[in-house]
Amino acid sequence: MTLTTKQTFEKAMAQLEDIVRELESGDLTLENAMKKFEEGMKLSRYCSRVLDETEKKITLLMTDEDGNIQEKPLDEGSD
Repeated sequence: MTLTTKQTFEKAMAQLEDIVRELESGDLTLENAMKKFEEGMKLSRYCSRVLDETEKKITLLMTDEDGNIQEKPLDEGSD
């Protein structure tokens, strides 16, 4: 499996869930289980990176009275 630019978070999560089910079934040979494990680790790293990037994007940058930029949680001051 190769991760392409067309990979989406949702698609990667679905693939990861399938791999976990396959590994938990106990029906795989050791060699196939190792391949699935490696594939799952790549997907896990991809999903983690997407989540980290998303968290950064949704952090709002706010400027205080002194002109300093400070981060605030997305829900703070949204009322």
